[in-house]
Formats: sequence, structure tokens, C-alpha cells
Amino acid sequence: MNIHARAALCAVALALAPAATAEAAPGGGTQAPEPEAPAPTAAPLAHATLASDGRTALAPAGAPVAIQRAIAAANRINRKPYRYGGGHARFRDSGYDCSGTVSYVLHAAGVLRRPRASGDLMRFGRAGHGTWITVYANGGHAYMVIAGLRFDTSGPGPSGPRWRSVKRSSSGYVARHPAGM
Repeated sequence: MNIHARAALCAVALALAPAATAEAAPGGGTQAPEPEAPAPTAAPLAHATLASDGRTALAPAGAPVAIQRAIAAANRINRKPYRYGGGHARFRDSGYDCSGTVSYVLHAAGVLRRPRASGDLMRFGRAGHGTWITVYANGGHAYMVIAGLRFDTSGPGPSGPRWRSVKRSSSGYVARHPAGM
């Protein structure tokens, strides 16, 4: 099966799968803890890859559904512009900043109820690198690596949420991951 057929099949499967719709409780009351992710079925045997367009990621075969949803969510916003504060008032927005981008993807994976700022992401989930998703955050920036590919608003090329093939230093960042991912 060629890469375009595989991408189309993934898109159809994700469109038919129920999406995570957990939202924060209205009224600003005490928030319930973030949902626990299911335990991974296995360590990833392969990394996500970029499609021939250089902008769309393809989930590795056998990736858990939450990871497929995270990659599909990132693909949905990977052409949106950078906009400071974008993605914080609501998950769906016309542009995203760094932490709005990470929040959008984590919400689609079913592990985040409300958008968080980069400083808040320093305390998200569990400490250290995840098997499938790692969030890197400090007081001024956040980005993530999903199945081996970096999704970030900064780096070479256009600004805004993009898959970045160039690795970056994680020096100065706290590494966090969703439980079980």
C-alpha cells in the first residue's frame, strides 16, 4: 500500500472513531484530575513518518488509538498560523501559540481537559520521557515529540504549528509525558 493510501485509510479510521470530548467543569469549580491514559500496548517499534508533502505525519503501524488521534489532531492544525494566546480560550482556534498547540494535541489524545500555558505544562502528567509522547516545557515555550517526530511552533521554515524534521536541544526544558504514553 502506498503512503497516500495509508494516509487516507488512517484519516477515515480516525474520522469514524469517537473523539475525546472531556471538557472542564463549567463555573470554574474544582477541576477533576486529568484522565489517566490507558497503558501502552507495546513500546513503539517504528516512528511516525512524514508524508511526501513534507507536512503531514503518518502514524506508525500498530500505534495506540490515542497516538493516532494525537497525530491526526496535529495534522489538522499544521498549517495554522502562529498566534500568541491562540488555542487558550478554546481548543479550536484560527491560530495557535506553542502551548495552545500542545494543549490541542493532548486534548485530542484524551489526556487534557483544558488548555494550559507552557509553565503549567511543566507539571503536566508524569516526569520524564514517554514511550509515545513527550512534552518539553519551560516558562516561555513548549513543544512535543509524538512517535519520534517533533511538533513545534518554532524552528526553520514557516512559523506556527508544524512537524519539524530537525531535532532541537531539550536543554532548559522539563520533559513530561501522559501517564501510560
